[in-house]
Amino acid sequence: MALHGQAKGQRAEQTVEVRPQLVRPGEDTTVPRYRLPRESISPETAYQIVHDELMLDGNARLNLATFVTTWMDPQADRLMAECTPKNMIDKDEYPQTAALEERCVNMLADLWHAPDAEHAVGCSTTGSSEACMLAGLALLRRWRARRRAAGAPADQPNIVMGINVQVCWDKFARYWDVEPRLVPMAPGRTHLTAEEAVARCDENTIGVVAILGSTFDGSYEPVAEIAGALDRLAAMGGPDVAVHVDAASGGFIAPFCDPELVWDFQLDRVVSINTSGHKYGLVYPGVGWVLWRNREHLPAELVFEVDYLGGKMPTFALNFSRPGAQVVAQYYTLLQLGFSGYRRVAQACRDNARWLADEVARIGPFELVSDGSGIPAFAFRLRDEITDYTVFDVSELLRTRGWLVPAYRFPADLTELAVLRVVVRHEFSRDLAGMLIVDLRRAVDRLTGAGRPFPPPSPDGEASFHH
Repeated sequence: MALHGQAKGQRAEQTVEVRPQLVRPGEDTTVPRYRLPRESISPETAYQIVHDELMLDGNARLNLATFVTTWMDPQADRLMAECTPKNMIDKDEYPQTAALEERCVNMLADLWHAPDAEHAVGCSTTGSSEACMLAGLALLRRWRARRRAAGAPADQPNIVMGINVQVCWDKFARYWDVEPRLVPMAPGRTHLTAEEAVARCDENTIGVVAILGSTFDGSYEPVAEIAGALDRLAAMGGPDVAVHVDAASGGFIAPFCDPELVWDFQLDRVVSINTSGHKYGLVYPGVGWVLWRNREHLPAELVFEVDYLGGKMPTFALNFSRPGAQVVAQYYTLLQLGFSGYRRVAQACRDNARWLADEVARIGPFELVSDGSGIPAFAFRLRDEITDYTVFDVSELLRTRGWLVPAYRFPADLTELAVLRVVVRHEFSRDLAGMLIVDLRRAVDRLTGAGRPFPPPSPDGEASFHH
């Protein structure tokens, strides 16, 4: 089946009706929906057709499912518009854009306590998913090289991680034939622990992935404890296993809100870190970053020296061409906010998340699963005694007011836990949070007073969610 295939009978009409006031003399009054039109139409008409259809999308600012930035200031918008035509890969043609990328890597290396931030090893990516793939490849190649140097088999690699990892890690394992050793959840344990990680490591383990900010409940995994347990394992003659920190969200939160937390390159066992510039890095999608402790941890054979348009350049990426605008916007944001600005924004996000979580807990039927004290996101469930409606009903009713609040079940072995989750981004103010609480109370009143105000559930069952 095609990736975007639709079941028979579910497709919209074959043509799009053009509004009469937009039709110019001689133009068609309809255009095909699934085929390339035979003739051109005016830019204004094409714009309005697309604009009208996009009104059915949700309001990005009210999307409390996504961690992705949905607002930047006018100066950032202007810079990005100016850089839209620039292809990041053309470093010889756009040397200053390349220089800004390098400065961002230096700044992040300093923020994350790299041993030599001035000569940091890292690069921008299209997002954390690509960054994770690159970090995973580096782990795999270094493990394979060590095994072959020791004359040992190198054909059965595995990687240890919690089942709460983002789907990009499942993709990495599948695409590069690495066994994913996924630690399931359990009552009272919603993420990876040191004990569970070490128990699954052996001589074929290329690395352990620790998440600084689980998307399921916002919690930090105990990176220092995991690293310490692996230190002890190696000291006792066990395998010497590296740690990669997936700090997609936490990489731009912990340094500002939790400066005392040790999770980054201060731990010798942490060899690489990724983050999403388009999450709490405060840039529109898509930009991510991946850094290595030093050059030793990025195998040279993964870096290509490419002759392109008259210049020789090193590149480590899964794709080639990509826009430079997001990298420029990242540098602008780092420059404009500085450490104190990022700390102010991150703390405001956390304060709003904690306030909102407290208010949700005061609404009778809800019980907190997390409270926003990690990354600014929290999950909450219905109390066991509430049986006449579900979190999926609450999510649907909130949608009628424009709020996109995902409802989903936790993964194995905690699938009985169904929750709602709220992500608080920098553009989500305390005022908006207060409005959400009002609407959440209204939804509870309707559900408890009048039963389900919705059509029956779809044949596919409960809604699902995976970010």
